[in-house]
Amino acid sequence: MLKTIGTYLALRRATGFAMSSAECLLKSFAAFAAERGQTHVETQTAIDWAALGPSVAERDARLRAVCRFVRHVRVEDVGHELPPASHFGARKRRRTPHIYTVDEISHLIEAALRLRPMGGLRPHTYATLIALLSATGLRISEALKLTIADVTSDGLLIRETKFRKTRLVPLHDTAATGLQRYLARRGPGAKDEPVFVDKRGRALRYIAVKETFDRLVDKAGIKPRSGRRARLHDLRHTFAVRALQGGPSGRSRCGAHMAALATYMGHVNIYATYWYLEATADLLRDVATAGEAFMSEGRSA
Repeated sequence: MLKTIGTYLALRRATGFAMSSAECLLKSFAAFAAERGQTHVETQTAIDWAALGPSVAERDARLRAVCRFVRHVRVEDVGHELPPASHFGARKRRRTPHIYTVDEISHLIEAALRLRPMGGLRPHTYATLIALLSATGLRISEALKLTIADVTSDGLLIRETKFRKTRLVPLHDTAATGLQRYLARRGPGAKDEPVFVDKRGRALRYIAVKETFDRLVDKAGIKPRSGRRARLHDLRHTFAVRALQGGPSGRSRCGAHMAALATYMGHVNIYATYWYLEATADLLRDVATAGEAFMSEGRSA
């Protein structure tokens, strides 16, 4: 079974998946099955192994890893049994995002510009970073990895990020102007130097950005609306929600808009983009209204 697992992992990695967690899980399962003298996946063995997980979510993840493997290998060897993926009944729950208002984003940028040292680069670094995240929906990791060479006349070149995808992110004229203004203030640098730097000229570290952003949220007077404080990553959620709210009407045009947004944001598939529809009350209300109208049209016809 280990040889088959190795082939499976190599194929998935060739298509852009890291598979580090899957490798650990599948090798653990293979050892468990070997102790029972089995060379093929058997449903009960897979369930027994997955049940060793410390939580329902972990048990569900273990079993689903085996199921994905089986769906692949059964194409050539039907001797593998496919366990029921939903056996443990776990359902992934995502945290409700804080959707920033336009005023809240403005207050964050204003608070960043008051950071110390006044007159130094740091206030402009954080103000530009927040503005860029708001205008593009970039992941914070993508923004912090940007180099001078990645800022092109066609947009931002986002290299080998999550899911090992590289994409071009076009910028609105105002966003491009703001970024160029920051780069001029930052000063010239080699093409491989980071765009956003600390006082020593090194790339900003995520932990430092998160801690500073959390303080800016407090200074901007942004109050939690779902019981939890607003997060840095919620800027990405906000971009996606605003993009969906401003999308065109009509099923065909709406579908094309969703596909374009998924590509722009670097989602591995469109299902990740669909999640924003159910994550926000306003969007979910729009979906319900559209569904009711569609059903009413069907009944009247």
